[in-house]
Amino acid sequence: MAEVEQGRVARRRVFYIPGYDPIHPRRYRELYRKESAAQAALSGYRVKIAPRRSPERGQGGYGWFVDATIDGAEVEAEVDVLVWSDIVRQSMAQGIAATYWQLVRTAWIYIASGALWRLMGLRKGPIIAALYPVFMLIAQLVLAVGLGWMVGALVALVLPAWAGWIAAIVVIPMVLHWFRARDGKLFAYYLMHDYAYSARTGGANPPELEARMTAFRLTLAEALAGDFDEVLVVGHSSGAHLGVSILADLIRDGLPRNERVGGPPVLSFLTLGQVVPMVSFLPRADRLRADLNYLSARDEIAWVDITAPGDGCAFALCDPVAVSGVAPEGKRWPLVLSAAFTQTLSPARWKALRWRFFRLHFQYLCAFDRPDHYDYFKITAGPLTLGARYAGWEPSRSRIERPRSRHTSMAA
Repeated sequence: MAEVEQGRVARRRVFYIPGYDPIHPRRYRELYRKESAAQAALSGYRVKIAPRRSPERGQGGYGWFVDATIDGAEVEAEVDVLVWSDIVRQSMAQGIAATYWQLVRTAWIYIASGALWRLMGLRKGPIIAALYPVFMLIAQLVLAVGLGWMVGALVALVLPAWAGWIAAIVVIPMVLHWFRARDGKLFAYYLMHDYAYSARTGGANPPELEARMTAFRLTLAEALAGDFDEVLVVGHSSGAHLGVSILADLIRDGLPRNERVGGPPVLSFLTLGQVVPMVSFLPRADRLRADLNYLSARDEIAWVDITAPGDGCAFALCDPVAVSGVAPEGKRWPLVLSAAFTQTLSPARWKALRWRFFRLHFQYLCAFDRPDHYDYFKITAGPLTLGARYAGWEPSRSRIERPRSRHTSMAA
C-alpha cells in the first residue's frame, strides 16, 4: 500500500479509447509493439508485449500484455482497446448522394448554431481539417460534372443530342465512384462522416454510442476492483470526449473499493490530441458539458491533457473545460501540456512528418527521438502513476482558457 501511496506501480490496467476509426483494433496492438520497441531502443529501457489469449473482456474488447523494465523497475500492464469501430463502420456506410447530403446538413448545423465561428477563434488547424472534406467533395463534384459535360459535348458532335446527355449522366457517377475508391488516400469521405456523426444529433450522443459507453463503464468498474495499482484510461482524438463522459458516470456511481490498496483505486485519465470543442460547442451537447464541468473538479482522478501545436487535427493547448465555458469554481483538471513535436522530434523526422497531418495526429502513440516529459510507453508501462509523474507540473503557459462556446447549457 505504501508504494501505491507514493505513486509507484507494479501492475497497471490500461484502457485505450480510439477516435472515430473504422480500422480493426489489432492495428493499435501492432502500433504499440512497433513503437514501444523503437522508444525502448532510443531511451534505454525494455518493453515486451504479448497478445492476450484469455477470453476478451468487455464489449468488443481487444488487448495485450506488456512486461517492461523502466527506470530500474519491473512493471506489468494489461492493455485493452475499448472498441467502437463497428459503430464507426456502420455510420460510414453511406452512399455518395447521402454523403453529399451529410455535407450540406453538417455545414448548416455548425454555421447556424454559431459553433463554426467560435471554433475558428481557437485554432485554425482543426477548422482547416474540418473544412477540407467540404471543399474536397465539392471539388470532386465540380470535376465530375465538368468531365461529364465535356464527354457529353463530344458525343453530341457525332450523335444526337440525347446521346450526349446520356453520356454525361453516365460519366458523372463514374468519376465520383473513382474518387471514393481512392478515399484511403484522400480522406474526404472519412472526415465528412466523422464530423457528421456528432453534428447530426447536435452534439448529443447517439443511442448506440450511449449503450456502448455504458458497457465500457461497467468494464472499467470491474477493473477498478481488480488487482491493479493504477487503472489508466487513455482517450485519443474523439475518444477523449467519450472518456470524459464514461469517467464522469463512473465516479457519480461511486468507485469500488480496491482491496489491493485498501481504499479507493488509483484512477488516471490521459487525453491525447483531443477535439472536444468540435462536440462541446454544439447546441445539444448538454451531457458532455455537464460531464466536463463535473470531472474537472473531482479529486478521485488525475487528468492530464497532452496536445501539440504541430498536430493540425487537434485543438492544441485548448483547455477543453474552460473554452467550453463550463469551468466550475475549484476546477482542478485537466493539466494542459504540450508534446512539442518541433522539439521532441529531430529536425529530420519533423521535416518528414510535418505535412502528414493524419500521421501526426497519431504521433502521441509513437516513439519520440528527443522525448521530454511525454513518453507514451513510460506512462502506460512505467513505474509511476500518471498523477505522480506530473505532480508539481505547471500547465503550459501557451494554453488557451478563454470561454468561446456560445452554448453552455448542461444536463441536470
